[in-house]
Parts: sequence; C-alpha cells; structure tokens
Amino acid sequence: MSSSASATHRELLASASDSGARLDRFIASHCPELSRTRVQELIVSGLVQINGHAAKKGSLHLHGGEKITLEIIERPPIRAEAESIPLEVLYEDEDVIAINKPSGMTVHAGAGAISGTLVNALLGRGQSLSQSADPLRPGIVHRLDKETSGVILVAKNDAAHAKLGEAFRQRKVKKIYIALVQGQLKEKTGRIELAIGRDPIHRTRMAVERKAWHGAAMTNPRAARTDWRSLATIATATLVEVQLHTGRTHQIRVHFSALKHPVVGDTLYGAASQLRVEKTELAPLGRNFLHAAKLGFAQPRTGEWIDVRAPFPRELHDFLKKLSAASGEPPTRIDAALAGYL
Repeated sequence: MSSSASATHRELLASASDSGARLDRFIASHCPELSRTRVQELIVSGLVQINGHAAKKGSLHLHGGEKITLEIIERPPIRAEAESIPLEVLYEDEDVIAINKPSGMTVHAGAGAISGTLVNALLGRGQSLSQSADPLRPGIVHRLDKETSGVILVAKNDAAHAKLGEAFRQRKVKKIYIALVQGQLKEKTGRIELAIGRDPIHRTRMAVERKAWHGAAMTNPRAARTDWRSLATIATATLVEVQLHTGRTHQIRVHFSALKHPVVGDTLYGAASQLRVEKTELAPLGRNFLHAAKLGFAQPRTGEWIDVRAPFPRELHDFLKKLSAASGEPPTRIDAALAGYL
C-alpha cells in the first residue's frame, strides 16, 4: 500500500497482500484518524471511490491493485435537537423524571447517532433538564445501552443532577435487571467481581481484566461487582435477576460473557445469533435480552425513598413463551418466574 495525503483528500493503493480485505477495514487500518463508523459514513455519502467509481458498500472485498480515494469533510457539529418522539413516563416530580426507555433508542447524541435519542425526545416534550458539562447530555446521570430497555432516571435541574450523580457514585441507587443468558447456570445465586476496561484488541468492546493480553495492555480497568440469582432454567438458557453494585460500560454483558454465559442476543459478546432447542431453531430476538426492571433512589430534595418499575417488554415475554413451548414446558412457569415484573 502506498499513499499521498492532504487535509481533505487521501489516496490509497491496495497491494496484492491486501487481497480479500474488506474495504472499510482496509481504509480504517491505513487512516488511523478515521473510525470504521466514520469510514462507513464517507462511503454512504459517496466520498469513497475505487478506481474512479463510487464505492457501494464497506463490506466489499478487495482484490489488490485498486486505487482508493477519499474526500474527508468535517462533520457538522453534533447538537441535541428537540424531536417529537413519544415517551413512557414511569415517575415524575419537580426534580426528576423516570422513563421506560425502549430497546433500540440511544440515550444521547454522538457519532453515528444524532436523531431519535432519549435526550431529543425529552427536549421535544419541552422538558427542562439539568445542564451537564457535555451539552449533548442534559439531564443524563446514568445510561442504558442502546439495546437495553427499562428504567432510566433523568435530572430536571442542576441540584438534582449533583445529588443523583453522587448517589450513583456512592452506590446508593438500587438497580435491578432481568436477563436471559445462554446455558444453564450451575448455582442458584452468584457474585461476579471482575475489573472491566476497554478491550485492547477490539476497541468497540469492553472486557474483564486478564493477566495476559497477547502483549496489549488494558487501559484503566475498574472494579465491578454484579450479583445475580436464577429465576428459572428454560431449555438451554437461564433467566436471572441481576443487581448492579457498580455501573461500568456493558457490565452485565461483559461479566456473563466472562462466565461463558453471554446474554441472549448479544452477539458482540459471544452469544449465538439464534437459540436452538433440540431440533427447533428460534427466530432471532433482534435485541439483547436485558431489561432494567427496577430502580430505587432517594428523592434528591426530600430524601424520600422511591422505587420505580418498568413493565416487562412484550417481545421478551413472547420470546420466553416460545422458548418454553420449544422445550415442552408449560408457559405458566414463565409467569411464575417473573412474578413482580410483569
């Protein structure tokens, strides 16, 4: 590969050794200033050409010898914009609002996610929000992953934001999740205490700290604790109630993946794309089976303890029923296991 560069123009030449490489990965590896998400944006915008013709998709495999040109334009500044998006309010007072975030909704704007966010939806309902140091995150004191549904708490003013932020840091907020994980857990209860940091090899993932990383060092691993109890074993999976005592990025997903029991649907952390029960292959869930079911906190102004519950999503309930049917188990067992969450 050879290249010449300017502020906005890049030229790359694929060599014979690049044969078989994906276009987006090839560009990202030779243009370290560009993430693969950014490369995909340039391709979709028609700003990447192969031998003078616009590249159609990043998954294209190179043959070697191609001349690849990029026109790199600056992204317009990302802003939190008000949008008319319906929200399910679970609790609200003059200081806080708790929302039942649906799976697929990003909490706040960032690279690759500008519209359809929770913050945009809150602004769209004329909601007053606390002002954090990051203008893209007004009101946001904690986050849920895009594919995770359930309770998320938002601060309406700076005083509430400060109190809630401290409560999260001091682990005084009670966070209960429901997850379905692959395989049958041997114990009825357990505790996972494994430090979590950025995966030094796959930078889009988090990972538990290990003694050896093939020469790569994990940056800033932080202590993390996850407690769990089994609610039911259903065919080739286990339904668990999870309590988070820390709030690391992807914590539940990373911890159960480290146990070799990844969250169902979470292919990023090793889950199968489809669950199989004997000869029956269930249709893909289309999301991670992870739901923030309950959140308890002290009202920041009065100190009164408040418990908020997010109803169990229908698509997850239906998936459990299909899993039970495939294994020949009565569906009533699912409702019994989820007593207090439906």
